[in-house]
This record gives sequence, C-alpha cells and structure tokens, in this order.
Amino acid sequence: MTSFLLENAIILPCEGRRVSHDPGSILVVDGVIVAVGSVEQVRHHPATSAVPSHDFRGHVLLPGLHNCHLHSGLLRGTAESMALWEWLENHVDPAHRALTPEIAEAASWMAYTEGLRGGTTSVLDMWRFMEGSARAADAVGIRATLAPYTADRYDWFETLDTNRRLLETHRTYAEGRVRTWVGLEHLFYCSPQMFRDAAALAEEFDTGLHTHSSESIWEVQESLRQFGRRPLEVFHERGILGPRTVVAHGVWLDDREVEICVQTETSLTHCPCSNMKLASGPARVGYYRERGLNVALGTDGEKENNNLDMLEEMKFASLLQKVSTLDPTTGDPWDILEMATRCGAKALGLDDVTGTLEVGKEADIVAVDLRSLHFVPVLHGQDFNVPAHLVFTASAHDVSDVWVRGNRLVRSGEVISVDVRAVAQRAQAAAEDLFERRRNLGDPAPSGGPTS
Repeated sequence: MTSFLLENAIILPCEGRRVSHDPGSILVVDGVIVAVGSVEQVRHHPATSAVPSHDFRGHVLLPGLHNCHLHSGLLRGTAESMALWEWLENHVDPAHRALTPEIAEAASWMAYTEGLRGGTTSVLDMWRFMEGSARAADAVGIRATLAPYTADRYDWFETLDTNRRLLETHRTYAEGRVRTWVGLEHLFYCSPQMFRDAAALAEEFDTGLHTHSSESIWEVQESLRQFGRRPLEVFHERGILGPRTVVAHGVWLDDREVEICVQTETSLTHCPCSNMKLASGPARVGYYRERGLNVALGTDGEKENNNLDMLEEMKFASLLQKVSTLDPTTGDPWDILEMATRCGAKALGLDDVTGTLEVGKEADIVAVDLRSLHFVPVLHGQDFNVPAHLVFTASAHDVSDVWVRGNRLVRSGEVISVDVRAVAQRAQAAAEDLFERRRNLGDPAPSGGPTS
C-alpha cells in the first residue's frame, strides 16, 4: 500500500528553514507526498478519507537518510589499529584479490539491509561485481547509486571497461531506484589517462562520478611531491570535477581546493567515524559549508566504521567539528540533519525527488520512536529539543519504520522487505569463504602505496 496518512507525529521536513510540525501529519498518495503540515491542515485534504491512517504519536518523522559514501564489505572487526596505507596494503587490497561475485553480492545484501534498518533509504556504494549489488538493492527496496572500484595500476580492481558494461546494463534499474555512476578508486591507484577516460565515460552516459581524495596528510604531501599540486587541483586539471561528482573525505582541503569545489559545484562526503578511526583527521566542515560547498554524510565501509548507522554518524559529525575547532557552537543539530538529508540528495542529483518532506517529493520517510527513557524529556514549543535528540541521542535501534517511494520496508523495528536472518547467514558464510580464499593467496602483492 503506497497511499496512507501518518498522523500526530513530530515532523521535520528538513527543507532548509528549520521548520517543524508539532504535531503534524503527512499524506501520501501513490508513493508521493501530497500534503504535509499540522494535523488540522492535512486533515482537510480530500484524499484523507480514502487512505488508511496510522497514528505516529510519540515519533518524529524525517526524510530518508542518504549514505553518500559506502563500501559494501565483510571485513568488520578484523583489521584494527592500523594506519590508512598500511591497512590498505596489508588487509584491504588482499581481500579485493580474493573477492568473487558471489561474495560481493552477499556483502551488498548485508550492507543495504543493515543501513535500511537504521533509516538509510539511499546509498552511494563503491564496490565490485556490482550487478549483484543492483539485485540486492532491488530486493531490499532502497535507492542505490553504484560506483565501481576502478583502477588501472593494480589488477585486482574493476576497470573502466567493466564499469562501461555495468552502465550498459544497469545505468538505471529497479524502476529507477538503482543507478550506475563512474567510479575511480584513488589518485594513486589510477593513471592520469584513466581520469580523463573516466570523465569521458561519465559524459557519454550522462551520469555521475565518485572517488576518494585528501583523506590523509601523507596523501597531500605525496601529491605535491609527484605532481607539484594538491589532490583536488590535480582532479580539476584532469577534468573530473563538476556538479555530478562526489568526492569522499576531503579532510585536508586547503582554501584554494575548497574554492575549486565550490566553483565547479562538486560535492563532498564527510565520513567522521572513518576519519577518526583511521586517524585521518578532522575535516573543516563548518568552513566548507560557510564557503558554499555542498557537504553530505557517509559511513564509509563496515571495515573502517564497524557499523552503518547514519544516526550515529550525525552525532560524530557534530562532535568532531566541536572538538577540532574548540567551538561549541559549530555542528548545530539542524545543520547536521540537513547534511544527512537534503545535502545528501543534492550530492546524488536526487533532490528533485527526495531529501525533504515536501509536497511533490517521493515518500522516503523515516520514523524514530522517541518514547524510550533515553529521550526523556521531549520538549515542545520554545524548548523544542527533538533535532538535538536525533543528532546526539538517537541510534539505528530507535528507528521504528521506514518507507521508500511510499513502500513500507521497516515496520515496528523489523525489516520486512527481506529475510534478515537469511541475509546474515549468507553474509557470514561469504565472509568465511573470503578469508579462506585470502589465506590461500599467500603473501599479498605489495601495492607500496602510490608510485612515482
């Protein structure tokens, strides 16, 4: 049923004006929001009498969350306390060498199901063998933007040829919920020509592009040594920046690089938990946003975060800004909510259909149950504290219901679109297979980090 009325909730439309409806209602007809506002306002809409109603008293309704940098994977909890390049060379790259399409698909089923349970309705996933990821996203019911790991300096990644084949078969899929972009692994994993070819491929298929950059200080120093320019300056020279490019991390952008991103309308995905765990550093997110850079949020992969909880990511996005700037006024809850919703949709080019709770948008809605002890007190009127509760108190476990395009995928805290136990069992078996395959490969072929 994609037509329904959600009544008596606290509603945060997240459309940029810090508006709330308390209490409020949302009317959805054929998967599209046709009314949102106070209970009385929505009750007068003629369609309310023709649809089932659900009382969400004690809940807050917000737009679906966009995880704008994810790696499906099965390495959680197995390579801790390592520096970034050591971690990549000795742990992540060998796992890529051992990966199979079957293992990769099981990982996507797990990642998308876990994310959905916590209110994630849309992901930008950089992974491999992504035909399986498309099947997983279709079954789980989320929106997915697929950006294959491509590189030409090491032979255990995807190539632009395999990316092209995915574009040919899955540029759009699952009635448009799933899309393919062009992916580039990293500045030091891809040749200069590959960057130019990737930009041409994105242009040819009229699609977006996703890559990593400026995650560590060392990376910036190495870029200066090799190219005489900082990473985003190199990207700009190689022609990959623009309004449909999303760069993950951007921890160490200088002022000039920020201006390049603003001028080219490139978006950035901030991954605070990953950046802390790998000791990459704190991005100057407050400054980036002040300069007009569109900043979304992402969890990064399960291996560098250990969960895919976007509500937790919001908390750390705020706290990391505060502690790194020694400014308690930064990381305001409304700003963080905007990054996870409206800014994420904008980064993905989906802001015309989702990202806010407004009339005409598709009904991607998350309900968070505020009736648990750890939310006391919930205050209204001039003491309204619900945005703060969402950013600083809530976690994935507090999400009760999730809809994508009006389809209810989580009900009363349980994913109903897929068999969660079967997903977990499949992922467990795939992980055991992956680790056995990796052991059988012997010593990893050294990546040596970047090459001159």
